Amino acid sequence: MTKEELLKRISGVEWEDFECKEALDELPKNVWDSVSAFSNTAGGWVVLGIKETKKKTGSVFTVTGVNNPEKMEQDFISTLRSKTKFNTVIFFKVQMYDIDGHKVLAFWIPSSSIKPVYFNNNIQNTFIRCGSGDQRATDGEIAAIQRDQAFGSRSEIEVPRTSMDDLNRGSLDTFRRRMRQFNESSPYNELPDDMFCRKTGITSNGCLTYGGLLMFGKGDVVKEHVRNFWIDYIEIPGTSYADAEERYTFRMQEQENIWESYQAIYQRLRLYVDNPFTAGPDGFSPDDNSQLYCLREGLVNFCAHADYFSPMHPTIRKFDDRIEFQNPGSFIVGIDVVKTKNASFPRNPTIINLFRYVKLSESAGYGIDKILRWEKLTKQAVDFETSILYSTITYHLPKSNTKSSTKSNTKSSTKNEKTIISAIRSNPTLSITDMCPITGLSRSGVQKIIIRLRQQGVLRRVGPAKGGYWEIIE
Repeated sequence: MTKEELLKRISGVEWEDFECKEALDELPKNVWDSVSAFSNTAGGWVVLGIKETKKKTGSVFTVTGVNNPEKMEQDFISTLRSKTKFNTVIFFKVQMYDIDGHKVLAFWIPSSSIKPVYFNNNIQNTFIRCGSGDQRATDGEIAAIQRDQAFGSRSEIEVPRTSMDDLNRGSLDTFRRRMRQFNESSPYNELPDDMFCRKTGITSNGCLTYGGLLMFGKGDVVKEHVRNFWIDYIEIPGTSYADAEERYTFRMQEQENIWESYQAIYQRLRLYVDNPFTAGPDGFSPDDNSQLYCLREGLVNFCAHADYFSPMHPTIRKFDDRIEFQNPGSFIVGIDVVKTKNASFPRNPTIINLFRYVKLSESAGYGIDKILRWEKLTKQAVDFETSILYSTITYHLPKSNTKSSTKSNTKSSTKNEKTIISAIRSNPTLSITDMCPITGLSRSGVQKIIIRLRQQGVLRRVGPAKGGYWEIIE
């Protein structure tokens, strides 16, 4: 940080990564709150020798200086480098400035690789950065920080007392069929299931990994080991819960695993965005520019980057004017990095790799360029928000895509017919059972629509009930 940048920052604007302290003769007692907060979040500057006065119109900063900067610098550094104050050594950079004859010290405190960072041997002295201030972390926030210590490795850990018998074979079969169709060159395609699972990280040493369990496990086994597992999808007929005439018009049935959840949610999203049918994997051409392609990349990342061990569960809310993807867990890097760089820091590497095997995710990073393509296509923003506990990505819908629940000519049967046709177009081998969670209907309800579509000459069955496929008559 240059002197000019420092002066610009103290011009009255509040910054999330910038904390000023008045420190004429000694270190202020609350300076350690800031060190802990920056260490536990995205890092920031602790500036000594500047007094901050908070007013209704904002903060006013006055340069007061430090009387003995060399001694204060050494006192501060000694505390950071020892483990007598904090539970871990704090790394830093230091700069000294002369502003109108006043000495000012600035310490850069990076985000720590060991978290939570607290002081005085008391984990309750864990602080986080909230806006432009330091806040004591709640028990839930401390637990989230502790879970993040396993960031990038938890999905590869073996789940005790599990085996391939705990896999939902239907989920694994549909996954493997898709892989053979869209990743024909993979050397894993012809392997038997047990070897395939070992090679792809679904199993390790005879046990399921957490990634394999979450992706393809039987529902009761998933819940046994990941108690709060549930991916929620809900459609609200309004721009908020407050103005919705009904609480919701559709809520996805609880699915057994991530793969089943992904397929059901993807088919619902097709109803609300531009999704032209083109040749290529999953109905996309290699240079596809559809809105659905952007949402699909967001959905894959939503599934792969969630903190499934949080009490909070991943939720997608479709409002009339936007679609919100909200995940437990923070972005491991800052929002500016997420939006501008192809940062490859997946929370669950095994899960993101499985999506890549079936060509449903970019080979590196977050596919953020595909997500942000939404803004070019729709002229509507994609908003990113993150905190210790959760992160949200919001796709604002263009007016042409918004659908009011009050349109008198909209019939649920027509909507369900479109849902089923869209689902079959994406996967012609779907069974009636597979279509139930996609539509939210019972088996008999799906059967009635299938019969109607066949009578109308829109749909026909090719081959036997088991092993055949559906054909849409254009």
